Amino acid sequence: MIQDEDGFTQLWPTLFLQRQMPSADIANQALLQFLMAQDELQAQMTTDYRQQNLFEQTHPAIQWLHQCINKTIADYLSKSGVSVSIQWQLQGWANINRKGDYHSLHNHPHSYLSGTYYVTMPEQPVSDRQRDDISPGDISFFDPRPQANMSAIAGDPQIDPEHRVTPAPGMLLLWPSFVHHAVHPNFSEQPRVSVSFNVVLKRSEALVPEQ
Repeated sequence: MIQDEDGFTQLWPTLFLQRQMPSADIANQALLQFLMAQDELQAQMTTDYRQQNLFEQTHPAIQWLHQCINKTIADYLSKSGVSVSIQWQLQGWANINRKGDYHSLHNHPHSYLSGTYYVTMPEQPVSDRQRDDISPGDISFFDPRPQANMSAIAGDPQIDPEHRVTPAPGMLLLWPSFVHHAVHPNFSEQPRVSVSFNVVLKRSEALVPEQ
């Protein structure tokens, strides 16, 4: 931890990344066609994510996404101040979320970082009877410090224990795998298509911190 000249230290930060990929419109057309074809071949493609690694596919759009994610991971590690040389493997899977589909609260054990790339994000219908606190299609991330918001006061930037994102096609999100998150239901008649992934580090002695 780095302490400034006045004695202040920022402890236990959680770095979150959200960015739009360049040339995503063209790539997403090819990705959508490929992923929907795969969905026809695999009845439980979205739920059987452990039985596949999407990034082993040689399709040009998958390889484009692979490169975009690797560049984003390198940027994330640089921003986080990691100075050791790190090698990693991507393990990815497709999510085809049809009307009513959602993902309950979870995190991603046995990986270092996790992320999602959005291929399509259908417009969500709005009803006069809809609750104000419903955010269909959004993804929510939760403060990993249990009950930390209980001591928050006015003006505290960390007062909200939930960070909610409304995805858009071409958006890539990256976060530490321990962070709990949930995906709100898709209310649209059109599927919400995304690619999720885990960043699994290749172990080496250089990664072992000094105690």
